[in-house]
Amino acid sequence: MLVLGAVACGAPQAPGSVVPLSAQVADTSALVPAGYGTLRFDDVTIQLRTGPLLIKVTPLDEGILRLLAPDMYQRYRSVAESKRADAMKAAGPAQPEMFVVSFFSYEPDVEYQPEDLQISHRGRLLPPVAILPVTPSFGRQRLRQQDNQSAVYVFSDPIDYKLSITLRYGTTQSDAWTSIIQKLEVERSKVRARAGGG
Repeated sequence: MLVLGAVACGAPQAPGSVVPLSAQVADTSALVPAGYGTLRFDDVTIQLRTGPLLIKVTPLDEGILRLLAPDMYQRYRSVAESKRADAMKAAGPAQPEMFVVSFFSYEPDVEYQPEDLQISHRGRLLPPVAILPVTPSFGRQRLRQQDNQSAVYVFSDPIDYKLSITLRYGTTQSDAWTSIIQKLEVERSKVRARAGGG
């Protein structure tokens, strides 16, 4: 199921090429090197099912993106860079936290409410400060069967991805991030080993 196929827009990049980081991005010297990850999209994605609607939420944090396989890293890094200027503007003085969010329908003519999606972190419910469409029909808020619409959600509150994140949509919620945390730590160790860092 190509839930985020529309996110992979733009010309394909040569293997091993890295999109330059924006000057506004925080220092990345403490991160694992890029190009050695093996995780796939679903490995770092919170999934929430409510009726015929499937919601997928993936953080665009650089430290997490570097754990993805190279093709996935380039794809989502490009999405983050394409929305970073707008995200910085929306977040004000704060460093923006970005997530790519996809709404997918198993049935025809399904409505979704982008503003109903929130995350809970460190005991606080965090509403997005901006929703930046990725797919052109995101604003219609309706899905055909097997249809997918995506946007980048921007949050101004700092997020520690080593702590639990709860995804909420209406009355439905998912705590799947808790099980993803350990997977990320294991992959970080493997990436350092592959890169010769011990």
